[in-house]
Amino acid sequence: MTPIDRAISGFDRALRTVAGVYGADRPNPAAGLQEAELSERERAHAAALMRVNHVGEVCAQALYQGQALTARDPHARAALEQAAREEEDHLAWSADRIRELEGRTSLLNPIWYAGAFAMGAAAGALGDRWNLAFLAETERQVEAHLSGHLEKLPEDDQRTRVVVEAMRQDEAKHRDTALRLGAAELPAPVKLAMRFASGVMTRVAYYL
Repeated sequence: MTPIDRAISGFDRALRTVAGVYGADRPNPAAGLQEAELSERERAHAAALMRVNHVGEVCAQALYQGQALTARDPHARAALEQAAREEEDHLAWSADRIRELEGRTSLLNPIWYAGAFAMGAAAGALGDRWNLAFLAETERQVEAHLSGHLEKLPEDDQRTRVVVEAMRQDEAKHRDTALRLGAAELPAPVKLAMRFASGVMTRVAYYL
């Protein structure tokens, strides 16, 4: 694929991500599971947590597209593009679950996307080892974030829980792939800044 083709494909993916037009290649992990009897408060809480997860997947799409656009190594670019395709499954699964819980996706998705794309492109411009390092650390933090959500979700809400668990397993796989391809270790201040930005996004997306 030529650089122009990649740019066109990336622009198309960006439009579909922000507009909420995407589909999953893999079956929804919650398919066939019974809907739990949740209180109104539990349902609203689960929907808000899934909205946060959906924002995380919007940001993941943007990050990967920005990183793939500036990646130099074709193996690194292929890994990023494969991760983006799998993350699109997460987008569809989390959006489906939000609808089932009678919630809504974030009103700020275009802003989340733009900011994450800029960060991804900047990481890619630093070189492939740092590009992969950014990917590995992002996935590590997302994995920890999803583990926290599993502790916060209503115990009986198995439909939401299996979706979050499937997402968490994919994030761990993407992190391991980045490390295997030679990711560097990010400096501690960069990791701290990433955690701070993630914390702001999480708190805002829970409500908006």
